[in-house]
Amino acid sequence: MVLPLIIGAAAIIAGAAGAGSGVRGGMKMKDAKETRDVARIIQNNAIELLDKKGSATNMALDSIGKQELNILSSFSDFSDVIEKIQGRPEFKEYKTDDLNIKVEKVEELREASIGAGMILGTIGGAAAGTASGVAAAGATSSAVMALGTASTGTAISGLSGVAATNATLAAIGGGSIATGGGGIALGTTLLGGATLGVGLLAGGAILGAVGSKMSKDADEMYDQAKRTEEKAQRIAETYDEIISTAKRFQKGLTDVENEYRRHFSRLENIVNFYGRTQWSEFAEVEKQVTQNTVLLVGMLYKMCQVSLVQKTEETESDEQEIKANVVEVDAAYNDSVKVLRKVRN
Repeated sequence: MVLPLIIGAAAIIAGAAGAGSGVRGGMKMKDAKETRDVARIIQNNAIELLDKKGSATNMALDSIGKQELNILSSFSDFSDVIEKIQGRPEFKEYKTDDLNIKVEKVEELREASIGAGMILGTIGGAAAGTASGVAAAGATSSAVMALGTASTGTAISGLSGVAATNATLAAIGGGSIATGGGGIALGTTLLGGATLGVGLLAGGAILGAVGSKMSKDADEMYDQAKRTEEKAQRIAETYDEIISTAKRFQKGLTDVENEYRRHFSRLENIVNFYGRTQWSEFAEVEKQVTQNTVLLVGMLYKMCQVSLVQKTEETESDEQEIKANVVEVDAAYNDSVKVLRKVRN
């Protein structure tokens, strides 16, 4: 009877070992599920953060884009008035030791005005945020490009590269991060596949092996979620910087626009209401109004050339990112302050 006892003992030992392995495997599976749940929370929070910051950035740039297009579009009225003044001096630029504002030719102002009007017509019924690409890239270049595109016969709707807003924002990671660069999605798939047939598995050894596999996959998923979180935080900081820079720029733009519209209203009265169309007939104060209006147009045109965002160098992961164009925005803002100081003296 010794053999049966030995076999029985072996069976008991094997069973105990299998049971122990099964318990450990079950614990690993439980821990893996908890790790996976935490990873999903981290991932979802990262996506929500980017959605919130991205939407705010989009709206800030959209507001500026539309404002710039309306400014450029209004230059056709200025062109009509200034061309009526015969014998006027050729306004080329305003230059001092710390300020240099080029004055565009009337033909160039008209082109920008027509192009801006085309874009405004195109995005009129589009979703909110469509004009943000204009501010991101610079309204003047967008307007001139619009006119050039139209003259070739290509549909203006294709110009919603102005509406390349989403592409612009995706360039800083908004698109890829939503899926965790594939890592989170892949981790979820791996875990889903690993747990799919758990109910069909038998034996503690198999449960132990599956538990170890799930634990490893869950850890990978968690690591990917943490990387996603770090990237989301970095991108959110970029969004915040763009918004802050955009607000500063828009303040300067609005101040110059308001002063321009006041000056242009006076110039329009001089020419159209009082009928002065000969430069020699202008009083000194009227000449000053004209010169100031021209200077303000030059400043606005220059500001509309500024790209509010710029591409950075490719990162180690070959991802193209963007950042706030702080240097150019600050330069334009400082110039706007100097111009306003001059025309108000």
